[in-house]
Amino acid sequence: MQPATCNLQPVQPVTCPTIKVTDTTQKFTTSGRLLRVLLGLIAVVIISLLYPNNLKFPFAFDEGQTWRYADLRAPYDVPVLKPESDLQADLEAVKRNATPVYRYDQNVAREARAAFLEEFQMELDSARARRENPDLLRQPERHRRYGLRVLDKLYDQGIIRARQEDEMEGMSTVITTINGGEVRQRTIGQLFSPGDAMEWLEDSLFYTDLKSPEFLLELLDDKFKHNLFYSDSLTQRLEAQALENVSPYNGLIRERELIIRQGDPVTKDAYQKLVSYRRIYNQNLSVKTTFWSVFGGYATEIGLVILLLFFYLRSFYPWVYGRLKNLVLVLIWPVLYAIIVRTVEVSPDLSTWVVPFCIVPIVMRIFFTERLAFFVHVCVVLIASFLTDLNYQFTFLTIMAGVVVIIMDIDTRDWGRYFRSLLLLFAFYAVGYIGLELMRGGTWRTVDYGTLGWLSGNVFLVLLAYPLIPLVERLFGLISPITLMELSDMNRPLLEKLARQAAGTWQHSLNVANMAEQAARAIGADSLLVKTAALYHDIGKAENPAFFIENQRGPNPHERLSPKESAAVIISHVTDGVREARQAGLPEVIIDFIRTHHGNTRVEYFYRNYVKDHPEREGEEGAFRYPGPRPTTKEQTILMIADSVEAACKSLKTPTEEELNALIDNIISGKLTSGQLEQSQLTFQELETSRDIFKTILKSVYHVRIAYPEEE
Repeated sequence: MQPATCNLQPVQPVTCPTIKVTDTTQKFTTSGRLLRVLLGLIAVVIISLLYPNNLKFPFAFDEGQTWRYADLRAPYDVPVLKPESDLQADLEAVKRNATPVYRYDQNVAREARAAFLEEFQMELDSARARRENPDLLRQPERHRRYGLRVLDKLYDQGIIRARQEDEMEGMSTVITTINGGEVRQRTIGQLFSPGDAMEWLEDSLFYTDLKSPEFLLELLDDKFKHNLFYSDSLTQRLEAQALENVSPYNGLIRERELIIRQGDPVTKDAYQKLVSYRRIYNQNLSVKTTFWSVFGGYATEIGLVILLLFFYLRSFYPWVYGRLKNLVLVLIWPVLYAIIVRTVEVSPDLSTWVVPFCIVPIVMRIFFTERLAFFVHVCVVLIASFLTDLNYQFTFLTIMAGVVVIIMDIDTRDWGRYFRSLLLLFAFYAVGYIGLELMRGGTWRTVDYGTLGWLSGNVFLVLLAYPLIPLVERLFGLISPITLMELSDMNRPLLEKLARQAAGTWQHSLNVANMAEQAARAIGADSLLVKTAALYHDIGKAENPAFFIENQRGPNPHERLSPKESAAVIISHVTDGVREARQAGLPEVIIDFIRTHHGNTRVEYFYRNYVKDHPEREGEEGAFRYPGPRPTTKEQTILMIADSVEAACKSLKTPTEEELNALIDNIISGKLTSGQLEQSQLTFQELETSRDIFKTILKSVYHVRIAYPEEE
């Protein structure tokens, strides 16, 4: 029971001093505390490792918006980047003006000279032997030198081998030639083909004063070969160098020069200055900071969020904090979404707007409470906000979306309602996003409707909450309304068996389920859970149904047993129920109700008979106590009280309202004084509400008669 409610005035005989409060937070052992600390540290480290390289410019801006920060001056010289369109235009111009590159092959010229000299000497010796061509014999050296000059001139000019036939037709086509270390730009018209070289020789040779030009013409006829060849690798290399030489900058912001004033619109020029400053700023950060300093900063911030989450759980949800599986489930969400957001951020084709954060409050609310679901959602969004490049719009809209799904009370059992809720969620996203854009100074035409497309994908992905629910159930031993609805089907094998073999117990279970459901709904507890658990709480009685009074139609079998043996049979229905439930694959949550619905109370009737026969052995009451444990949740407590009250009231034949109320009060008082509610989360106010519900239901069931005053 919660001590904060002791100032309430409960109905007698319940009084605050009779209640011994157990602080569940004191139950954590040293090893348990260390394990929880370790889990928190692991979550902090995993999340922090996603962030160190995600350094950010401290200002959010966009072209056309108003600069809402203070006046901004350059802390150092900042080269201004060209607009992307201008830079692309410059690069395209370089590509258009790029020329093909041709490389001289010096070996071709050397081989031509060597062949000419060899043939010249052979022809000269032949002419001398035959005493022919006296003009050549009178001036042999002059003819030889002239032939070498012709070869040198034509090969130096270049005899080109074009990469395409039509390239030779464009005489003004510009190419780049590389001859050793010399790089020149030429036109095709300045170069020769082998045919052009021969024509040039024919035209020029006969205008010389050589006495035997025809001798050289015949000798040089086959000496003109290609020595200028296209090089694809050099062409690409020079083009790449030209592209690298294109400056990405267009101006300079001097140190202390004003970049933009507060309240000024972010014009195109101002936008380029801000983009340039952001680029230099981030480059400087990456150089001046170390991995460990950045990691430490992020780890500190993430650690604070996780620490607050731990404090919140310990203070308000100790039953979640105290169960390791529940704690792991809570910690999985920030880690999982940090990984998802980081993956989306580094993908150029995705937007963080598409990440379905609303799955967190939907799933958490299914298994826990609205308050816990919202708090975990806020923690997840705060941690994700460190990672995404989206600004306060993301944080605001995502937190508010979590509020929306909690307020709408999305019911995964009703598909029609589920889809209507998703449509309303998208409407909220759309209206909220457009409103924020307008608030920033935009117009309907400047709204990025592509973002609305990502948000629609976000809402569609919220459907993943449905298949996640059974997965979470199995992994963490929890139970959802979907499963509870399936388990409450009267055609389930265990319930059919109970109805067939122990009809009285089945009727009792139905009555208890109705009472517990009504009480749970009145105090805001999980009414579906307690109703379903009530249907199964006595399934162990199907093993020996005749030993329980509600099923007896003939002789009482306890008359043949000793009180201790009878108590053992009665108590065994709890252990038998647990065994039957496990064999049937019931969730642990339901099995806990079977264990706790009698707590560690005594089988009072048989214990008193035993003490009457053996007064000297009164201390042997352990054999007459249920194994427990005592109830810890509101739902378990309600079931225990409803079970006892419903069973006890059957002993009254035609009770008056006062008799019925007194019996209910005595039963509840007995549970309190025997310590059965010491570990319960039920408050006094909730206990009184449940008491009133039980009285109202049982009065209508038993049609209590009015006690008229006696006549004088």
